[in-house]
Amino acid sequence: MPRTPTSGKPAAPRAALGLPAASALVIGSIVGTGVFALPSALAPYGPISLVAFAVVTLGALALAMTFGALSKRVPASGGPYVYAREAFGEFVGFLNAWSYWISAWAGNAAIVVAWVGYVEVFVNTGHRTGISILLALIGLWIPAAINLTGVRNTGAFQVITTVVKFVPLVFMATVGLLFIDPDNFGSFNASGQSALGAISAAGAIALFSYIGLEAASVVAGRVREPGRNVPRATVYGTLVCAVIYILGTLAVFGTVSHGGLGGSTAPFTDAANNIFGGTWAGDVVAVAAIVSGIGALNGWTMLCAEMPYAAARDGLFPGAFARLRRENGAPAFGIVASTVLASLITVFSYTRFEDVFTKIVLLSVLTAVVPYLFSAAAQLYWLLVRGRENLGPRRLARDVTVAALALAFSYWSIQGSGYQTVYYGLFVLLLGVPVYVWLKRGQGVYGDLTAPDRTTSAPPGERRAPETPPPAPRLSRGLPTNRTSGRRKRNDTPQHD
Repeated sequence: MPRTPTSGKPAAPRAALGLPAASALVIGSIVGTGVFALPSALAPYGPISLVAFAVVTLGALALAMTFGALSKRVPASGGPYVYAREAFGEFVGFLNAWSYWISAWAGNAAIVVAWVGYVEVFVNTGHRTGISILLALIGLWIPAAINLTGVRNTGAFQVITTVVKFVPLVFMATVGLLFIDPDNFGSFNASGQSALGAISAAGAIALFSYIGLEAASVVAGRVREPGRNVPRATVYGTLVCAVIYILGTLAVFGTVSHGGLGGSTAPFTDAANNIFGGTWAGDVVAVAAIVSGIGALNGWTMLCAEMPYAAARDGLFPGAFARLRRENGAPAFGIVASTVLASLITVFSYTRFEDVFTKIVLLSVLTAVVPYLFSAAAQLYWLLVRGRENLGPRRLARDVTVAALALAFSYWSIQGSGYQTVYYGLFVLLLGVPVYVWLKRGQGVYGDLTAPDRTTSAPPGERRAPETPPPAPRLSRGLPTNRTSGRRKRNDTPQHD
């Protein structure tokens, strides 16, 4: 097993992603086929869903800034898992990893359902269920095959697909605005609910468009200069997507009739056809959406493997997830297992649900918001305990405000998911408890005892990354600080404005 010459510990995977590739991963994970299908999912609420989109955008930016700040302090792979583990301990870290992992492969199922809608602009125009399922499985396993070739190929493919996918979105967000017909918008609140209820419900769906903003933090260990590049990729990528999303969705609402939009499986294609007439423009948009979907699935397949990989190397996920292929460092078991699960839920959804996309979206959003909530809480916790000693007053006030907004936004997103989704999401989340018990039993660990180092037990031909740093020591308010020599020292480096 490869070892570093100085520490004797297992070698970490090579950091192969620079700022462009990390930014492309963020943008590519955020912008999938979900945004191309989103106008149809929001149509039942009417134009009031654009208000929800604006609120969600502010919340997403607060989350992006929070993840950026967290990644500077903890520049290790795992993102929300690592942040929760550092602040609240192993069990909460495990629940975050478990919830995010479910969100990742369930989100892939939602992405591929929307992707099939654009593929069926050209084939299976009658939407026969069996063929739709076959297309969906092809869409899931092509990115899995790319990921199995290694992170460098995954990053290169992500950059290419990100460039291609932005063409129709930028077009709709600019030229499309010139063709808006106010009569197409319909009733402002078409849901029959109160304005607040409609905004909350539409916001839960709209949040799906921003899931993936944490992508760079999840793979921070594979990014060069993560303390510098991960925050920049996270915030800039989210800002770019926010502008394109809101303007593009506004253009679709204004160029496709409200009645036609609700029943559309490819709303951006319909909008392009209405602008230019005929079908050629819509076909171009559909091709771009297909490429976009494959790019998003490529990035999310990587995240599906990276989160359990980070937890498994700390003994908080089954050990198979921590094994890397010697040839290219790919976490093969995580890639294959997550794709199998995404395939199963896709088949189940096509045969059980009529509104497949919306059902999977809501479950994926809920299981993603749980790690978002704990990440925001971890940041707020650190600021309240250590912020005064490490940040200037203005920086501290700004960061506390942003973290509090991210936390409040997470709670609001859970509330807007609906009772049924919260029920299923909580059930799926708690299914992780027996897994945690099984893992700890196998390690012979009870309570707060430190788990033994299991990184040396990988079979020949496989290697694991070294463990993430242990959770930071908890400090009570009564402990002396490093302001006086000879007293307890802190590890944090002071930062001032």
